[in-house]
Amino acid sequence: MLNVTATEKPSLLPPGVRPRGLSRTAAAAYIGISASLFDEMVADGRMPKPKMANTRTIWDAVALDLAFDELPAKGTENPWDAAYG
Repeated sequence: MLNVTATEKPSLLPPGVRPRGLSRTAAAAYIGISASLFDEMVADGRMPKPKMANTRTIWDAVALDLAFDELPAKGTENPWDAAYG
C-alpha cells in the first residue's frame, strides 16, 4: 500500500485496496523506480502514457502492471537484438 505524505489526503479506500489511478510519483514508486527514470520510460514507450481526468494527470495501475510484465528479466537480453536491433 502507498504511504501517505504530509501533503496528500488520507485514502478513502478500504485497507488493502489500491487506487486505480496513480500520480506520477506514486506510479514510479509503484514499480520501484525514481520519478526521473519513470519519465524516461514513459518517453521511450516502456511505460504507458498517462490518462487525463480534467486537468489531473494519472497513470492506470492496470496499464502499469501490463507494461511492467513486458520488461525484460535480468540476463535475458537477446545478443542478436543488440547486434541487429
